[in-house]
Amino acid sequence: MQAVAFDTIGAGYGEAFPAKDGQLACGRRLLAELEPGSRVLDVGCGTGEPTARQLAAGGLRVTGIDLSDVMLTLAGNERYPGDFPPEFRRIDLYDLGTERAGRVWNVPELGPLGKGRFAAVTAFFSLILLPQDEIPTVLGRLRELLRPGGLLALGMVEADLDHVPLPFLGRELRISGYLREDLERVLVASGFAVEECSGHPYAPASTSLPPEEQLFLCCRRVG
Repeated sequence: MQAVAFDTIGAGYGEAFPAKDGQLACGRRLLAELEPGSRVLDVGCGTGEPTARQLAAGGLRVTGIDLSDVMLTLAGNERYPGDFPPEFRRIDLYDLGTERAGRVWNVPELGPLGKGRFAAVTAFFSLILLPQDEIPTVLGRLRELLRPGGLLALGMVEADLDHVPLPFLGRELRISGYLREDLERVLVASGFAVEECSGHPYAPASTSLPPEEQLFLCCRRVG
């Protein structure tokens, strides 16, 4: 299970990937557009850094979800600025928007009952853990959790990969990616308008990981 790998990696993820410029830029865009108190779902929140902290400091109500108990414990032990401390929930991102959210994970507000609940969703390098054929399904479920016109901020690795096993911080993870034109087509087919897409070359601090091109997309729910 990939979550077990992240239980082992824990805080080491932040040490290997310290630069978050693209992610923070997406967060600034959300803060500029959303009203204080708006609800945001952070998919694959990890330790809560930097997105949950940034958005909470800006006055947004953040719900972070992850499958790694260790990551969620680290996130929950932090102190956050702002009037609305983030809430953190354990759920498999594939079950978001489905009946399993309540039946299996005891978070019914993230199932069908949560339709239109969120003003924005962030998913920074969480969908890369899914096979390519599951990503459109999850995007469609995230779209349903968004209100009409809601925002999606997405981070992906630009690479033509479909659930390929790769070494990652002493573990092996299966990683998927897209070339940017293909990713934009998937997003449009899933009911999103891509309003901005930027690429950021990135060399992880860990020498065991190769340089990569990171894509950051700001999208809006259509319909």
